[in-house]
Amino acid sequence: MQLTRPLVLASNSPRRQQLMREMGCTFRVDVRPTDETFPADMPIPEVPAFLARQKADRFRSDLGDQLVLCADTIVVVDTAILNKPADADEAVSMLRRLSGRAHQVMTGVCLLSAEETVSFTDQVTVVFNTLDDYEINAYVEQYRPFDKAGAYGVQEPIGMIGIQRIEGSFYTVMGLPVHRVYQTLKKYELRANS
Repeated sequence: MQLTRPLVLASNSPRRQQLMREMGCTFRVDVRPTDETFPADMPIPEVPAFLARQKADRFRSDLGDQLVLCADTIVVVDTAILNKPADADEAVSMLRRLSGRAHQVMTGVCLLSAEETVSFTDQVTVVFNTLDDYEINAYVEQYRPFDKAGAYGVQEPIGMIGIQRIEGSFYTVMGLPVHRVYQTLKKYELRANS
């Protein structure tokens, strides 16, 4: 996918960068410090897109002709948001909470251009098998999933052995709903016949 404008991916996530490269995009990475808090009374489904827009707003003052793509992923079980775990104990606790049940993964995306701000959220339901403490502890010790919402990577062994089914896009769980990002970027695609 060759774009008519320079693309900035505002994410240090190796997974998002990998997905963008595999989609054929050329981009540079630029991450700016952002306040990742949200109003306490905000409905949970609105949080990921809100956070993605917050990240995009950091680029507004010097945007120029660039496109800026931001994303944020949350994991929701019951009515609780599981963010990135602070340490191994919190990661183990999160995985125990997800074990043997369904939860939601929501990835919000924002594409900022000089003309408009487009944002959306893609939601997926993930059902986990029951995990035993050995599986959880071994995963946390080896993979240290402290940069992942909900303390797991769908593409890592815990996802391979633990996930019974996914209702929605695998890539949304990975951190970027590629099918929707592609459709959003298409209007900026350089076409050979244009």
